Amino acid sequence: MVVGQQARKAMLGECPKKVARLIDLVNLPSNLREFAGGQSQMAHLGFFIRVWSHIKTHNLQDPNNKNLVNCDDKLKSILLGKTQVELSKLPMLINLHFPKPSK
Repeated sequence: MVVGQQARKAMLGECPKKVARLIDLVNLPSNLREFAGGQSQMAHLGFFIRVWSHIKTHNLQDPNNKNLVNCDDKLKSILLGKTQVELSKLPMLINLHFPKPSK
């Protein structure tokens, strides 16, 4: 996902460091590259969208509780081997793979 320069500037007006962290390309670790189809760089937000798309495409939300995701092997590889994850915890688990911003 590529964000246009004007959209990027508009988004950066509010919280520049937080937004930049979400949309700037970063080098993906090897386990994330495999999940991302071999891409070596991706924005944090783009990777999260890829995970969400995988969940929806493979119908991994628990049918009895849509707030839970039943992880297949591909998701387990990036979500610390967990078999089930709450949707609210998903961003935190994905954040673990991305570098912390320098202060």
